[in-house]
Amino acid sequence: MKDWTQKQQRLQRDNIPTRLGNLAANLARIKSFLDDPAHGDLVVSLVEESKFFIEWTAQSMDIDQAAELVDLQRLLSRWQRHWSQICTDTEARTQVTLVAKQASEHVLSMSGLLSEAATQ
Repeated sequence: MKDWTQKQQRLQRDNIPTRLGNLAANLARIKSFLDDPAHGDLVVSLVEESKFFIEWTAQSMDIDQAAELVDLQRLLSRWQRHWSQICTDTEARTQVTLVAKQASEHVLSMSGLLSEAATQ
């Protein structure tokens, strides 16, 4: 079992857009690593870390955005719970890949980082 305290302290030093950017990056990594079933342990680790990122971030956000993140956290928990089935089923992995990509794009949009980059 990992000690998440240091990771939490580092993450909470970042502003909300950066935290959401980190979450979006994790979701994009999940999408990428799902292409190869040999990366299953890495995907499980990223899912777990993403759930913690949400827990540590949602409490600092407005209620509507926090609710969206909590819904995403529940989805990640379902993936975790059914991982043994997902990793052996090509169709299920493809579906999770699509949802992870969409979630990554949505969280990145929520972060506002793309609009900040466009104005610089």
